[in-house]
Amino acid sequence: MTDEAPKTAYEIAMQRLRQRDREAGETERPLTDEQKRAIGDLRKFYEAKLAEREILHQEALKKAQSYDEVAKLNAELAQDRDRLTRERDRKIAEIKERQL
Repeated sequence: MTDEAPKTAYEIAMQRLRQRDREAGETERPLTDEQKRAIGDLRKFYEAKLAEREILHQEALKKAQSYDEVAKLNAELAQDRDRLTRERDRKIAEIKERQL
């Protein structure tokens, strides 16, 4: 019997993914301090953008006079959230790919 504690489903899944990456020839490269800082700054920026958009949405909802206006505002907010999230994730991936 081994001294190793039982693994969680998450740990097992991560172990399998790492194994699959090794078999595919992909190497794991740790992030540099500069990349970590850039990613942190980027996350803060987009968190602020999303908060700003939420505040503007709440103000617009107060002025809405019909269900159709509310539905339109909610749809616009969802689109903006998706766009900002995709944009953030794309930029993070770019930072991770480049060597600083």
